[in-house]
Amino acid sequence: MKLSVNIAGVEFKNPVMTASGTFGSGMEYSDFVDLNRLGAVVTKGVANVPWEGNPTPRVAEVYGGMLNAIGLQNPGIETFVKRDLEFLKGYDTKVIVNVCGKSIQDYVDVVERLSDEHVDMLEINVSCPNVKEGAIAFGQNAKALTEITTEIKKHAKQPVIMKLSPNVTSISEMAKAAEAAGADAISLINTITGMKIDIHRRKFALANRTGGLSGPAIKPVAVRMVYEASHAVDIPVIGMGGIATGDDAIEFIMAGASAVAVGAMNFHDPYATIHVIEGIENYMKQYGVEDINELRKIL
Repeated sequence: MKLSVNIAGVEFKNPVMTASGTFGSGMEYSDFVDLNRLGAVVTKGVANVPWEGNPTPRVAEVYGGMLNAIGLQNPGIETFVKRDLEFLKGYDTKVIVNVCGKSIQDYVDVVERLSDEHVDMLEINVSCPNVKEGAIAFGQNAKALTEITTEIKKHAKQPVIMKLSPNVTSISEMAKAAEAAGADAISLINTITGMKIDIHRRKFALANRTGGLSGPAIKPVAVRMVYEASHAVDIPVIGMGGIATGDDAIEFIMAGASAVAVGAMNFHDPYATIHVIEGIENYMKQYGVEDINELRKIL
């Protein structure tokens, strides 16, 4: 039974990875999860300088998921390289670094700094709805997406994944723009912009007012967008959004995803990624599937 998948020339032992911002760089979960079993660890977003993130409160529970407005808090690239990448060197799993910034030059600085590091792919976050400037504009405008993708490809030594926003009119248009600009793969969806009001305190639940909705509630939207994007482009698609079980992962793969990422469910169940891998294996055994790639884009 073959679970390995190839994305832009990088071979993954299975199609299950972590979604950026939900797993740190694996350190927090290494007591629960054998990182060697994962297809890849996708790190939390890292910028060229430390970011404090948004004021608290910045997380709220909602029906079917959660809202977050963390604001991409991170220690900056130098601390990240010394601490996080050094830790990940001890594991037999692929490493994908999520890169964030407020300007094209910010992104380029990080991409260049990572050129000689132990990193298999770069995931460029142009789709976070919780940053007041910069990133969200790149993710919601095809021309801006083309510009940043083109520039990053000039400097990147590793294959580039552009992480797309669902907060757009046409996900197909954005996928095509990323592909035309040279992206090696795309990942989607990032969170959907939402809001919660505490009616008893008569205040917004988040200090940022709005936040990114993630969890099972967004899965039908995510599956639809992965289907549309994967049928609009020829480059690989990494699907995410509400994946909790192996069956969920299979659904994304049938819709066109080459791999999947588990996000919000990591907060609910630290073993979620392993349960998804085992669920995929059980499905393949049940239906006599020899190669996971047989299921991709079958609809």
